[in-house]
Amino acid sequence: MSAGRRGRRGSAPAPAAVRGPRGRGHLLVPLYVHPAVDPGAWEAAVRAAGRLYAVVVNAADGPGPRPDPALAAAAARLRGAGVPLLGYVDTAYGARPPRAVLRDVRRHRRWYGADGAFLDRAAAGAEHLPRYRRTVRAARLLGASTVVLNHGVHPDPGYARLADVLVTFEGCWEEYRRAGVPAWTRGHPPHRFCHLVYAVPDRLAAEAARTAHERGAAVHCAVPGEGANPWRSTPRPVLGCGRITP
Repeated sequence: MSAGRRGRRGSAPAPAAVRGPRGRGHLLVPLYVHPAVDPGAWEAAVRAAGRLYAVVVNAADGPGPRPDPALAAAAARLRGAGVPLLGYVDTAYGARPPRAVLRDVRRHRRWYGADGAFLDRAAAGAEHLPRYRRTVRAARLLGASTVVLNHGVHPDPGYARLADVLVTFEGCWEEYRRAGVPAWTRGHPPHRFCHLVYAVPDRLAAEAARTAHERGAAVHCAVPGEGANPWRSTPRPVLGCGRITP
């Protein structure tokens, strides 16, 4: 779901069931815009702290080659507001060496104070389960209290035993409207699943939130952005969330 690698893919009270685990909100926001480029988006996330499950921090398809002072300062403001931070780490569908993956987890922790890891481009097949099991275990030993696997599709059910949250959909609104949900997901609580939807018209933001809830995903994000990096934009008004855009 990185900007460079994954170009494809009055409010009513929210139902209690859409609350995330551990008392968190239910919006997982991939904030893939630098705070110097759009400081308003970062300030809006601070104001919406109570509604957020977490914010994904992505310097450059990962933590970058060296610490970014502006990003570190913006991340510190989010942490101060009580927002959990997930460091973006590309896993290249299981092809990236584990040492490189864990190096990025460590850098996110050290440079930006990330609470957890967002492991993007996660493999979905059962044959990769052992590799991801080892990677998730090692990430937790490095201090990642929350691990999210972004498959972008429904993976083999075995992955549900590895991570805190599985992203089982990432794509545009038109694809999401037609997407289905396999029966095995009903054996897990909704807070274990996340749907990330882009190209959502403002007038349909509430419908996108309802759709995620109805499909058993308590964690979600719907943004209007499109193109190579739709995650430069932030969520529009959704059920129980108000605005988190400037």
